[in-house]
Amino acid sequence: MERILNKGMISKRIQDKGILAKLLEQGIKILVIKYCKKIGSIKINIIASSIQIIKGELQKINIIAEDINYKDLLFDRVELEANQIKIKLTNKELNFKNNPKIRFNLSLSEDSLKTVLLSKNWSWIGDSICKEILNNEKLEDLNLRNDKLLIKGYKNNMTNNQAEQINIKAEKGKIYLGNKSYNKTIQVPMENKIYIENVCIENNLIKISANSSLSF
Repeated sequence: MERILNKGMISKRIQDKGILAKLLEQGIKILVIKYCKKIGSIKINIIASSIQIIKGELQKINIIAEDINYKDLLFDRVELEANQIKIKLTNKELNFKNNPKIRFNLSLSEDSLKTVLLSKNWSWIGDSICKEILNNEKLEDLNLRNDKLLIKGYKNNMTNNQAEQINIKAEKGKIYLGNKSYNKTIQVPMENKIYIENVCIENNLIKISANSSLSF
């Protein structure tokens, strides 16, 4: 009888853990969606026991999202991982107490990058790239072809028919774009708290690995 009761208690704890984790995952999902204009799909996995969740301590959070619009920045895929997170649960919201460090991987397609750099809010970045390393005034077009970034600009209302190959690299936590023809390089502007670990072009996708502190 005692053994049956013990099994029942263990089963109940497992069930409670599942319920708590699912509720918390839903809360984090709502929080992430709140800060994004669009998310096509999102999957959240929390690793923590029921006691840890009640105490506001999580071992790990994994988030995978696709088709994201964050402040008009478009990403095809985002993979995020954070460890040893402390949270505070209230009736109305979820807060992170210790600004945990997150590691994340981003993937950008040609369509996403083109839409961003030709948009009203972010076209100044594309224009700055053309001015600094291509000796042009504004961005006309860009392509990701054969794992190479090709950019075309225009000057004095005349389009440069020849697209220039742009090299992309990570150095000292930042992303740099360079053009061998003009022997010039520009640093891509981003928040100081973001540290870029690696950037490459693979399968015609720009892939970025980075880390940052997490705060809302």
